[in-house]
Amino acid sequence: MGLRGPVALPSVTPMAARPGTRVLNVTEPTPAAPEPPEGAPRLPEPAADTADPAVLFARYLDFYRATVLRKVRALPAEERRHSRLPSGWTPLELLHHLACMERRWFVWGFLGEDVGDPWPDSQGNPDAPWRLPDGTTLDDVAALLGRVGERTSRILAETSLEQQAPPGPRFTGEPATLAWICFHVLQEYARHAGHLDIAVELAGGPLGE
Repeated sequence: MGLRGPVALPSVTPMAARPGTRVLNVTEPTPAAPEPPEGAPRLPEPAADTADPAVLFARYLDFYRATVLRKVRALPAEERRHSRLPSGWTPLELLHHLACMERRWFVWGFLGEDVGDPWPDSQGNPDAPWRLPDGTTLDDVAALLGRVGERTSRILAETSLEQQAPPGPRFTGEPATLAWICFHVLQEYARHAGHLDIAVELAGGPLGE
């Protein structure tokens, strides 16, 4: 998903159905999705007390990380690894993809650090379907998401949004600015959080933010 110009968005990784993934027919009857219990805690939207874009980026990325993790944790263990969609991805694969995606953009792309395989969420191939490495647990993915989030927060606290990433394998054209990367990563989180809403509802999980 390398950039071919300073503002060209990367292509979306295809998510074709694959052998070995249990895909449930979306027409199958599912239990009614429960509403959150009365008084259950909800994640508050980030505070609106600042106009500092770096602070807002950091807060909203924290918000979306916590949101997608909470949604996956709300599912029974077997539903986290099963797909109810024709494309075949599972909620745990989506969560792992988001952690790897954020690391690709901020650590590998912006900092230019060696992260080993930058595409562990798709078997080393950016055009392959998502695949969770064997033996990976929800706690493993949550820990990765937390570590990546800490790196991102430090970058945003210490670096100008106008700074460009160094030339490297993440970019095939002019490297993006930190501000562009933030917008791109934030829209990926928002888009995939919506995808996860659908998967959770089909699995009979709780509705709402």
